[in-house]
Amino acid sequence: MKLIVKLIVLGGALVAASSCQQKNAGEDGFKYLIDEFADLKIMRYQIPGWDELSLGQKEYVYHLCEAAKWGRDILWDQNCKWNLPVRKALENVLENYSGRHSGSDWDAFEVYAKRVFFSNGIHHHYAEDKIFPSCPRKFMATLFAKTGVENADELLDVIYSEELYLQRKSTNADGDIVAESAVNYYEGVTREEVEAYYASIADENDPCPVSYGLNTKVVKGEDGVVREEAWKEDGLYGAAIAHITAELEKAAEYAETESQKKYIALLVDYYRTGNLRTWDEYNIEWLNDTLGTVDFVNGFVEDYNDPLARKGTWESLVNIKDMAASARTEIISANAQWFEDNSPVDPAFKKAVVKGVSAKVINAVTLAGDCYPATPIGINLPNADWIRRDHGSKSVTIENITSAYSAAANESPKSTLAEFAYDEDEIALAKKYLNITDNVHTDLHECLGHGSGQLLPGTSPNALGEYSSTLEETRADLFGLYYCADEKLVELGILPDMEAYKAQYANYIRNGIMVQFSRVELGRPNTEAHMQNRKLIAEWCYEQGLGRGHYCDENGCYPQDIIEKKVRDGKTYFVVNDYEELRVMFGELLAEIQRIKSEGDFAAGKALVEKYAVNIDPELHKEVLERYAALNLKPYGGFVNPNIIPVLDEAGAVVDYKVDYTESYMDQMLRYGREYSAL
Repeated sequence: MKLIVKLIVLGGALVAASSCQQKNAGEDGFKYLIDEFADLKIMRYQIPGWDELSLGQKEYVYHLCEAAKWGRDILWDQNCKWNLPVRKALENVLENYSGRHSGSDWDAFEVYAKRVFFSNGIHHHYAEDKIFPSCPRKFMATLFAKTGVENADELLDVIYSEELYLQRKSTNADGDIVAESAVNYYEGVTREEVEAYYASIADENDPCPVSYGLNTKVVKGEDGVVREEAWKEDGLYGAAIAHITAELEKAAEYAETESQKKYIALLVDYYRTGNLRTWDEYNIEWLNDTLGTVDFVNGFVEDYNDPLARKGTWESLVNIKDMAASARTEIISANAQWFEDNSPVDPAFKKAVVKGVSAKVINAVTLAGDCYPATPIGINLPNADWIRRDHGSKSVTIENITSAYSAAANESPKSTLAEFAYDEDEIALAKKYLNITDNVHTDLHECLGHGSGQLLPGTSPNALGEYSSTLEETRADLFGLYYCADEKLVELGILPDMEAYKAQYANYIRNGIMVQFSRVELGRPNTEAHMQNRKLIAEWCYEQGLGRGHYCDENGCYPQDIIEKKVRDGKTYFVVNDYEELRVMFGELLAEIQRIKSEGDFAAGKALVEKYAVNIDPELHKEVLERYAALNLKPYGGFVNPNIIPVLDEAGAVVDYKVDYTESYMDQMLRYGREYSAL
C-alpha cells in the first residue's frame, strides 16, 4: 500500500509552492521547483548519502535504476491502450516539428503534452478524468501531419472525443465499471463475467491464496471463452520485461547480501513464468531482508487503478536507507505488538502475534512507473493479507521526497494554512508540531496501520471489491490518527509532548472535509482512494460528533459539537472543539472499519464509502475552489529523477557514478521516451 503525498502540509512545509515561474532554491542553494503548468508543479530531489556508498553499492543501485526505467511503457499501456500511440505522437511533434514553437496554440499543445507525460497517459493522474487539450483539433492535426504521425485521425478522435475513454477507472455505481473504464486490464468482458471467472478458479479454502489476477489481462475471445493473458517475458509486455530482467540480473552481481541475490532470482523467475506462487516467495524473501543499505520495489504491485481492485500497476522505487532517521521507525516497529494489543478493535480481529514488522526511513534514488513523476511518501508491502499475517511487512517513509516538498514550498508568500485555519492559535499549533506529527502519522500508517488486524477464517481478501482500496487506506489512516494521541509515543520519545497530536488532528479534519477538494473540478465526485478515505473519516466524525461533546463554565455544562462548522466573513472553517473526544471517535470508526475488513462485509463498507466519501457539498466545494484559486497555488506535485552517470577511466572501466541534477522536466520525459521505450 502507498501513502500518497498529503495535500497541504507535508514534513516541514506549511505552505504550497507559488505558481510563479521563479525557481525556488533551498537553504543549500539547490533549486527544487523547476517547472509549473496547469495544476502541477515539478520538483527535483537530492540523494543524501550517495557519496558514502561503495562502488559496488553504486553499481547495484545503477542497474536497479535501469530496470526501473525499462518498465515505464508497461504502466502507460496499462492505464489505457491508446496511451502509448498518443505519447509517441506527442514526442514526435516535440522533437521533429520544424515550425514556430510559440503562440497560444503551441503553448497549449505543450501544456497538454506535459500533462499527459505527468499522468502516464491521457487521464488525470489523480482525478482519473480524461485530459483535454486547449489547442484546437485542427492545430494538432496540422502538427501531426507535418511530422508524419501515423493513424493521426484515429488518435485525434481518441484525444478530443467527449464520448470515448472519459474515465481511467469508472466509479459509476449504476453502470458496469469494467466496461466503462479506460484501463487496459479487460477486453470484451463485463464485470459479471470477470467476477464469475475468478470465482471459478479461486480456492476459497487455501490459507495462503495467490493474488488472483494481479499480473494478467482478462479477455474474451471469439470463442466466447473468458481467459487470462499473463504479463511476463514471453507474454504481454514481454519486450519491456526482458529489459527489466536483464538489468535485474546485472544488479544481482553487485548485491550486498545473499538474501538480495536470492530474491532477485525469484523476481526474475516470476517475470519469466508469471507464476504467482513465485511472486509470493519473492515477497517473503524480500521483506525478510532488513540488513542491506540498498532496497527496491519492482513489479505489478498496487491495485488502485483497477475498478475491481485485482490488477497490479507496474511500479518501481530504488532507494538507500537513511540510517539516522530510521531510528524513529525502528522504535515504532519494535513496539508493534504493544500497538496491536492496545488497538480499540475487537480482540477477534487482532493478531495474537505480530510477525516480521520492519520499518525504515529511506531516500529515493529513482522513481518509476506508478511512482513517477507523482510519488508516494510512504510504502508498506507486501499487500497479500496472508503474508502479513504469517511473515509480516516492510514499511518505508521517503525522507528526501518530503524534504523536497518542504524546500520547494518554503519561499511561497501565501499558504493554505493561513487561509483555511480558523485562528492564530491553530496556525501556531501547526507551525510548532505539524512537521513531526506528519512524519509520525506516515510511520504509523505504513508500519503498523496496514500491517495490523487479521481476516477471519474463510474471509476472502477480495471480499470488499471496488471499495477495498478506500477502506484499507481509511483503516491505516485511522490507526495512525488514534495512536498519534497516545502517551506511548511521548514515552518512547517519538513525540515531544501530549499537545503535539492536536496539530495533526486539526489539519486532518481541515484537509479531509474541505481543503483537499481544491483538487477536484466543481461538480465532479470525489473518486481517488486516498482522498475518499480522508473525506470518509472527516465527515463521519463531523456528523457523529454533532452535539456529542460538552463545555462547562461557572453556570454549568452545555452540549457542544466535537467538530464545529464556523462561518466568518463569508468563509467556512471546521474547528476541533474537543480533541480527546475526537480521538475516541477515531477509535470507534477504526473498530468498525476493521470489522468490515475482517468479516468481508461488502454491504457495510459500500454504505460508508457511498455516504461519506464520494459526494462533495457543491456550495462548500465552490467556496474552496475560489479561496484556493486566490492563493495562486498548484495542488499537485511531482519529480524528475536525478541522472546517475557512470564515470569511466581511460580504459573504459567504470570507476564511479556521479549524480546530475540539471535535467529539465521536458528533457527527461523525451529522453526516457527515446532510451527506454520497448513496446
